[in-house]
Amino acid sequence: MLKLNKISLASVGLFVGGVLFLVGFWAYSKGNSTLNLIGFFYGFPILLGGFAFKSSEVLPSPIIVAETPEVIALRNQQETPTQKQLRRDLTRYRYGIKAHLDEVLEKLGMSPTDEERPVLIGIYEEISQDEETRGAYSLVLRFKSPLMGAEIWLQKQEKLTRFFGPGIVAIVKELENKEFDLRLISQQPLAVSS
Repeated sequence: MLKLNKISLASVGLFVGGVLFLVGFWAYSKGNSTLNLIGFFYGFPILLGGFAFKSSEVLPSPIIVAETPEVIALRNQQETPTQKQLRRDLTRYRYGIKAHLDEVLEKLGMSPTDEERPVLIGIYEEISQDEETRGAYSLVLRFKSPLMGAEIWLQKQEKLTRFFGPGIVAIVKELENKEFDLRLISQQPLAVSS
């Protein structure tokens, strides 16, 4: 089951640092030098670290469609290491990046500037219904791309397939409101029914 990592390191740092810092102030007012030192010397750096993490925090991508038992069973059979890593990275808090997949889009030539970069707005999993890949596991990344049109996305489709590695075919589908679905479809051998 896709679960968001609900714990933000930034929030933990802010809470713990804030509590220790307040304990330091309280201990100072009461004349307790030991607690005062602990509160100031540990609380203040942890609080600053929490603020630093918060300023560079990227929230987990929302899950657009809840997965079904059928999708979970298929994922367990066909998910590639790349799909697994992407799913895990996109559904947790990230730090020190501008946006989810910012480096990937830059390498693919789809992020000339921060304003033009497509923004990941959600993910979901499905069983592919495309004719060539029917029945295969698919991890779908939905992007909002107001400044990059369909022609660029379609030109990059083959490059996206090569980038995301062996065992995956990338298919781009244009939606309404300048949104695009990037389907990363597993090419694991499908079981032949008799």
